[in-house]
Amino acid sequence: MAYRFRGFLPVVVDVETAGFNAKTDALLEIAAVTLMMDEDGYLHPYNTYSFHVEPFEGANIEQAALDFTKIDLENPIRKSMAKSEQQALGDIFKPVRKALKEFDCTRAVLVGHNASFDQGFVNAAVERSGIKRNPFHPFSSFDTASLSGLAYGQTVLAKACKVAGINFDNSQAHSARYDTEKTAELFCSIVNRWKELGGWELAAEEQHRLRD
Repeated sequence: MAYRFRGFLPVVVDVETAGFNAKTDALLEIAAVTLMMDEDGYLHPYNTYSFHVEPFEGANIEQAALDFTKIDLENPIRKSMAKSEQQALGDIFKPVRKALKEFDCTRAVLVGHNASFDQGFVNAAVERSGIKRNPFHPFSSFDTASLSGLAYGQTVLAKACKVAGINFDNSQAHSARYDTEKTAELFCSIVNRWKELGGWELAAEEQHRLRD
């Protein structure tokens, strides 16, 4: 894994929010999927971590965003399970750090569908929470919207999954957990397809040649 991504560990992340502004709008859900590589060099989803998040104090909440995601902030089950941003991020970062050690990687890199959006909300929540040890690279990411546009000619998650042969239930979409798991399947599909086409093997051979 470390060799495949230059010492970095791809971790798939999705957030559901109460708007588009990471500085002012509430983070409501966050999920992450760690990945593993089998003995043949194929990438697979590994573990999933998912949390409801309490809006931070003074957070802006757009009703249109709640209507889109169908998140009910007054749902008693959600209210009983929701964590503060600091708690939720801590519970995401702990297994990510463990995976970094397990796969001998130096830094996690966020994988997301339109990754800059998720990365912006994660970074803003980290700053608000005063977290000092963020395992994710602050700006590098893998964007599956761009990658699937290249690999499958589709940039919408549901459509890209369909072309890739991945089942996608629109009724479950816009749940952070569901979208993260489907994004993870899509990312693995793209990486594995590139491997099967010989791209990774050729690139690896060229790296060896340049070092020699």
